[in-house]
Amino acid sequence: MAEVDGPLDALIDTYCLGWSDPDPARRREFLGAALAAGATYTDPTVHVAGVEELAAHIDGVFAQQPGMRVLRVSQIDAHHGMARFGWRLVQADGTALPDGVDFVEVSPEGRIRRIVGFFGGMRSI
Repeated sequence: MAEVDGPLDALIDTYCLGWSDPDPARRREFLGAALAAGATYTDPTVHVAGVEELAAHIDGVFAQQPGMRVLRVSQIDAHHGMARFGWRLVQADGTALPDGVDFVEVSPEGRIRRIVGFFGGMRSI
């Protein structure tokens, strides 16, 4: 597994660039660099597999929110090939939407093979 504060930080930040770059071709390059072949992405609105399906989903998000960026807003916690990190979607005008968290499975080769995202923070009981 990739190391925290080194290759794993770079991997996750590259993945976030895949959500943030305004150029669709560059978004696909960032996703291709971060994701393992056949990687899956799941959040409350979608489940996709592979770079192209995820990129198409992100294209749709960009169409609704041009100029948005996804920023990592936490340290990365990792163990046993799994990691989690907090993120925030910031709209083009600087308005921040509620934070979310992604859980990531990292391949032995150091690429993302599964992402499960949640919107908002944990709710108290």
